Amino acid sequence: MAEIIGGVGTSHVPSIGIAIDKGLTETPDWKPFFDGYIPGKQWMADKKPDIAVVVFNDHGNTFFLDRVPTFAVGVAESYKPVDEGWGPRAVPDFQGATDLSWHFVDKLVENHFDPLVCREIEVDHGLQVPMELFFGRPEDWPVKVVPIWVNTIQYPIPTPQRCWEMGKVLREAIESFPTDEKVVVMGTGGLSHQLQGSRAGFLNREADEAWLDGIANDFEKYRDMSREDYVEQFGSEGAELIMWLVMRAAMNPKVELKHRHYYAPASMTGAGMVVLENA
Repeated sequence: MAEIIGGVGTSHVPSIGIAIDKGLTETPDWKPFFDGYIPGKQWMADKKPDIAVVVFNDHGNTFFLDRVPTFAVGVAESYKPVDEGWGPRAVPDFQGATDLSWHFVDKLVENHFDPLVCREIEVDHGLQVPMELFFGRPEDWPVKVVPIWVNTIQYPIPTPQRCWEMGKVLREAIESFPTDEKVVVMGTGGLSHQLQGSRAGFLNREADEAWLDGIANDFEKYRDMSREDYVEQFGSEGAELIMWLVMRAAMNPKVELKHRHYYAPASMTGAGMVVLENA
């Protein structure tokens, strides 16, 4: 059976990709952020997963407000980087783990989820940036991907509890998949930020730090919060953190926090990552 080798939670701020593209990773503004990912990148290189399940949200690039699925799963053979307004970025296409994607879709339906199934779709910085942060900029990605989109853009977004339930189904799908492939689950988004309204520019460093410590072994608090709690503590866009719950639910109740990193602000966002292994 396939095996979950670990889970990572990470920001996917678009300006991170721009910093990489423009060669700014060693500048004073960006070096502390990128240096904090070195242990995570090394962990990934040591573990050598075969498949990355990436949980992220589209930012009005592939889905728009006229059609917003609550959950979507890609089952394509490959995924091209979408043009977010300045031309597609110079990153390789992402190869799909098609068989696992279909297996996961089937398990979701068995468990009364109704995902949108995407046979052809492009991916934006929500997937691109996490892959670059942990795998660098290779000629070809060393893993195949299972992309999972969660609506965190248009009301009503799913509840944290529903994201947790999806993570449980994801674990069931991986552990019942009849290969010996190694799988890493990547929950993306956040940390605290709000880009509009009266709280535009909002950051909550205290809540971010508590999240990075607590998502490992105090997850119940975050699983049981309401959507309104997430917006209040982390900002309207910081509510993306519900996507980390999919990753966390796919893992054991007890995990080991291998790496942790926080940096703020990255653009207008609290940013960082955790690397978790099952205890």
